[in-house]
Amino acid sequence: MKVLALNSSPRTGGESKTELMLNHLVRGMREGGADVEVVELRKKSIKHCIGCFTCWTKTPGVCIHKDDMTLDLFPKWMEADLVVYATPLYHFTVNARLKAFIERTLPVLQPFFVQKEDHTTHPLRQEPPKAVFLSVAGFPEMSVFDHLSSWVKFIYGHRGGLVAEIYRPGAETLTVPQLEDKARDILQATAEAGREIAHSMTVSPETMARITQDIAEDREIFLKMGNLMWKTCMAEGMTPREFTEKGLVPRPDSVETFMVIMPMGFNASAAGDLRAVLQFHFTGEVNGSCYFEIQKGEIEALAGAAAKPDLTIESPFEVWMDIMTRKVDGQKAFMEKKYSVSGDFSLLLRMNQIFGR
Repeated sequence: MKVLALNSSPRTGGESKTELMLNHLVRGMREGGADVEVVELRKKSIKHCIGCFTCWTKTPGVCIHKDDMTLDLFPKWMEADLVVYATPLYHFTVNARLKAFIERTLPVLQPFFVQKEDHTTHPLRQEPPKAVFLSVAGFPEMSVFDHLSSWVKFIYGHRGGLVAEIYRPGAETLTVPQLEDKARDILQATAEAGREIAHSMTVSPETMARITQDIAEDREIFLKMGNLMWKTCMAEGMTPREFTEKGLVPRPDSVETFMVIMPMGFNASAAGDLRAVLQFHFTGEVNGSCYFEIQKGEIEALAGAAAKPDLTIESPFEVWMDIMTRKVDGQKAFMEKKYSVSGDFSLLLRMNQIFGR
């Protein structure tokens, strides 16, 4: 089977979740015996259709534009048995780059009107390749793809031309270390979908369920973490890519969000067999108390005051958030008496190892 895989994402590397999903789908297709060519549309010159209909009248089947679409991509599209259309979800549909490609496939049609049942259509010059649509979105609900799916089914669902729709909500979580086990299963299932398509031109319900499974079980926490990341980017004046490259931490804005983020930096291997209770008392604009119980390589965040903490840290909230996000050196801040501690001082000295980024 000859497959043309179109990656329309403007991003690349670890930043592009479209590319991440597509790479695994393509790997599975190749393992299933398919001959797959991947095209990165951001590197191609594809002019917009100008609606001149030259491809219908003067040069039937050939577009007036002499760009990469006419000279290279359209012939490959016509020769393919299957085309994978991979796009990030932009305004609840395909992005402009892929839409331009799709519009430029107009030469496959003839201009005449044909009545089929209750709708009018154009006859084909030749049968187009079958289609697989792959898309990712930041929102966590599958329903975010409803408008795209409706359009895809309307355009490609006739005559059995639509092989599969592979949609991944909450895609930014695919590279969050704390969710790597579920992310790995999702990506492995995407590769399995590729193998199934290569073998039988279908994706099993079981495989699709793995691809679309909830990766973040607590949606409220997912939304809060996303909002904190954006707030941090805005406060630091940087893009999400720069945020990731610099290894920044979303800055908590409440005791509650601190309780969510702190365990995410917990290093179980560094903690080893440590059994300890870390107590925090915060003052200032944000005030409140919480503590963390560490035992057997696990950590649990709890609100309020612990009965017998091993280490107690009392600090203005903003001071400790500066330390947590590496804006301020914790040891220096302690020497300057910006916060105080009581209890097992050795635990304070180990915190850089027990809690990473």
